[in-house]
Amino acid sequence: MTPGSASPVKVAAEQRHIIALDLDGTVLDHGFHGAGDDPDGGRIDPDLAEAIRALHEAGHEVVIATGRSVDATLPIVERLRIRPDWVIAANGAVTLRRDPLAHRAYRREYVEAFDPSDALRKIRTQLVTARFAVELADGGFLYTEPIPTGTLPSRQRMVPFEQLLGVQASRVVVVSPDHRLEEFLDAVETLGLTHVSYAVGNTSWLDIAPDGVTKASALEVVAARLGIDRSRVFAAGDGRNDIDMLRWAAHSGDSVAMGQAVPEVQAAAGRVTGTVEQGGLLSALRVRFPELLG
Repeated sequence: MTPGSASPVKVAAEQRHIIALDLDGTVLDHGFHGAGDDPDGGRIDPDLAEAIRALHEAGHEVVIATGRSVDATLPIVERLRIRPDWVIAANGAVTLRRDPLAHRAYRREYVEAFDPSDALRKIRTQLVTARFAVELADGGFLYTEPIPTGTLPSRQRMVPFEQLLGVQASRVVVVSPDHRLEEFLDAVETLGLTHVSYAVGNTSWLDIAPDGVTKASALEVVAARLGIDRSRVFAAGDGRNDIDMLRWAAHSGDSVAMGQAVPEVQAAAGRVTGTVEQGGLLSALRVRFPELLG
């Protein structure tokens, strides 16, 4: 079947895949500005959106797996016009499940949290001019100075640094605009963070999650709940926070790094596709699911 066909083909239960998709830089193109563009959420190629809907309607388990907060993730799901049963936010710290009794309502099925005090104190000694924020386990957001908010929760409150300590956090965000990316990476390498998982973005942005929590760890739980073997997992992403997911999916299934991803991200994936501007995800999906999208 091709996107736009009147009656979607349904895949057999033993052929169902988990299709795990990062958002920013994978589904969402932030470099395009024009008709249909969302200045806060980025552009979604209409052909890509149609392909994702075709896979979803055929019975594959499309799982959005993003570093965004819940508040910033669900509007993108709405824009895709799909109703996935599972959504992974905050780099795996929050896993949502759709309420079967409500049309588009999601509940927090799994929430991983930790006390970020030690990590915050340690980072502050190295990055004294950085901006710090904590995404709370209940979805709130505390920050010391304004941070670009397109991917963060809407419920926010500015507080002194000390009020970030001793809370239950699903993730910590550190932004250091005074440092070049190379300087930021060097500083992070010297921190010796333990009992936390962390990923550095393409700008001077650090996401810290509870120990062992990644997109991959959340997907492993979802796969077990669904009874879908890892050989039937497809994952796509472009950032350092996607490395564990791409490596996990490539082990027995299929994973794709976007063409603009840095070399270490590309190395973690099973293969590399075109950039987001080139429609790389759509090309990769067509290769993997030709019977539906060819």
